[in-house]
Amino acid sequence: MAISPAFKAHLESGVTTLCRCWSVTRKDGTVLGFTDHDVDLAFDGISFAADSGMAARTLEQTTGLSVDNTEALGVLSSASVTEDDIRAGRYDGAQVVAWLVNWADVSQRLVLFRGSIGEIQRSGGAFQAELRGLTEALNQPQGRVYQKSCGAILGDAACGVDLDAPGYSAVVAVEGISGGKFLDFTSLGGFADRWFEKGRLVVQDGAGAGLVALVKNDRLTGGARRVELWEALRADVRAGDMVRIEAGCDRRLKTCQLKFNNVANFRGFPAIPGEDWLMSVPRRDGVNDGGSLSS
Repeated sequence: MAISPAFKAHLESGVTTLCRCWSVTRKDGTVLGFTDHDVDLAFDGISFAADSGMAARTLEQTTGLSVDNTEALGVLSSASVTEDDIRAGRYDGAQVVAWLVNWADVSQRLVLFRGSIGEIQRSGGAFQAELRGLTEALNQPQGRVYQKSCGAILGDAACGVDLDAPGYSAVVAVEGISGGKFLDFTSLGGFADRWFEKGRLVVQDGAGAGLVALVKNDRLTGGARRVELWEALRADVRAGDMVRIEAGCDRRLKTCQLKFNNVANFRGFPAIPGEDWLMSVPRRDGVNDGGSLSS
């Protein structure tokens, strides 16, 4: 974002009225604004609260592809950033934009930082959040991996399976929950045993609305079903809360064919030789005719 002539003139005047503002946009769409000024400000449809008790440390910026980084410090409060929301993971990966602003004329401003929230630490009623710049995404591995199992995620563009199709998902009320990770249902008896294993569970309402968990085990006994999650839900999910549970996929070719009828989009290499093949030698009692190794 280029600096405006008016803001440039203000900075060069020697007498400035400057503050910093930053917005936090969570993955659930919630937008929060903060400022280190002593009066609330507003622009771009966002209200920046002055009494949030949140401040930012020095921003480190470099040329090239090095990752810009800084930290945000703040006080946990019911009006802005709550400990329950941090514990529930609602700020994980949230998008952050920081501005340098002329508080006397908020149309004069300059974006200093764009990025996302990384690691968050909390203690003694306060929190400390690591902010990572946009170039952090360049550190992520890219490209496909040659392996027997499918490399796509069930339901994504590469996979193509419609999880809203009948039989692949259900929205039901939790009938029992223990330890935050064992959920009981009696209204899912129409699905086969282990149907939801390795699938997703999304909380629809209540204190955990928006949280996503992965299914570790799915057992059907009679008409009762118990779903075990890999990690406990980081919110107070209770009986009666609605959840959406989606069919699971173990990324095998046979599962893709029989469960989803989606072999055309299979993204694995089931016939690729394993590492042990590289060290194998002809055996007197084996078949050494140069034929297929996958038959």
